[in-house]
Amino acid sequence: EKSIELAMILRAKIQDNPLLRKYFDVLTVKNFIPDTYRQSGLGEYYDSDTGWNRMEEAWSKDEFVLDPTKITLFTGRTGIDGDTFKNKYLMDEFNIQINKTSRNTVLLMTNIGTTRGSVAYLTNALLKISEQLELEHNSLNQREKEILDKRIQSLTKDVPPLPDFSHFHSSFQAVPGIPGGNLREAYFIAYKEKNCEYISLQDCHAAIKSGIEIVASSFVIPYPPGFPVLVPGQVVSLEIIRFMIELDVKEIHGYRADLGLRIFKESILNRQKTVSTMGAFAAQKPKKKTKTKK
Repeated sequence: EKSIELAMILRAKIQDNPLLRKYFDVLTVKNFIPDTYRQSGLGEYYDSDTGWNRMEEAWSKDEFVLDPTKITLFTGRTGIDGDTFKNKYLMDEFNIQINKTSRNTVLLMTNIGTTRGSVAYLTNALLKISEQLELEHNSLNQREKEILDKRIQSLTKDVPPLPDFSHFHSSFQAVPGIPGGNLREAYFIAYKEKNCEYISLQDCHAAIKSGIEIVASSFVIPYPPGFPVLVPGQVVSLEIIRFMIELDVKEIHGYRADLGLRIFKESILNRQKTVSTMGAFAAQKPKKKTKTKK
């Protein structure tokens, strides 16, 4: 109960303060869960106009609920991405350590060790950051304001859509004709460097548009969001390449910009055809007659 109470206090402090509200938002239930799955109709735990909302009905009736101890702070209007806000501002300036970030959010959490003092310290830190941003923004010249506005637009509106999973290459399908793939086989074939090569995202984009199938040989995991957009044996789609080009995050596990995207060589993708052809050729070869002793 104490953790929930302090989480609610933090929400109220952020939403009730005009300066904090100018740069930050606390994402609410309706931002995460569609109306279809909220039979209770509860859209937020706290509103600066109406005050507190009781959550008991939502927790008893709704199909999905939001953990009230998790406070997702939206940073898009600051013009600062979540990872930079976590490292440069919270950690470097105030020694506040958090774990999860996205392109335009940071995740704050309360627990049994959280005190009113720590909530007050965090609130004061956000206030000082807001005051610092206010001074910086007011001192910008016209061109600098245009650059900042473009950055804010990118973080608040121009969010690249998450790409859907494409499909496994036919040579890595577990059963022919069935979408599921043999991820294990692809993963261990990629262990040998001679089976793989590298291609830049731009060249990959051009190759796919020309009709060539490009197949990933490793897990590619941008952080955030922190889950793979490519797995070994998966065919690379245009949507995935566009997402990676537009996604302005520094940390992408399984991908190095200086090398390019690690993919399987054509010979690996045709390995089954080669084996089948060799088998058919062997079957067509006349068998040698063996002499038998009379």
